Amino acid sequence: MNIKPLGDRVVIKAIETQETTKSGIVLPGSAKEKPMQGEVLAVGSGELIEGKRVPLELKVGDKVIYSKYAGTEVKIEEEEYLILRQNDVLAIVE
Repeated sequence: MNIKPLGDRVVIKAIETQETTKSGIVLPGSAKEKPMQGEVLAVGSGELIEGKRVPLELKVGDKVIYSKYAGTEVKIEEEEYLILRQNDVLAIVE
């Protein structure tokens, strides 16, 4: 992957959710919820506030939870990625 996000944006690869319920029922693709967890693959240079560059809190490799309908989905070389602003990230999973 060769994506360099700008400003306060990050590139995330969604972590797939389970395809079966606790009782063992396999869910078809259309019934699965959109994942809201992912891994940060690239970060931008930071947000520009009052003429000063403020670095992002996120770093490459962080596992994060993000807003359900946030960001823009892109497909590059058969892989799907999500580009979103740091403000759309709700938490870092430790």
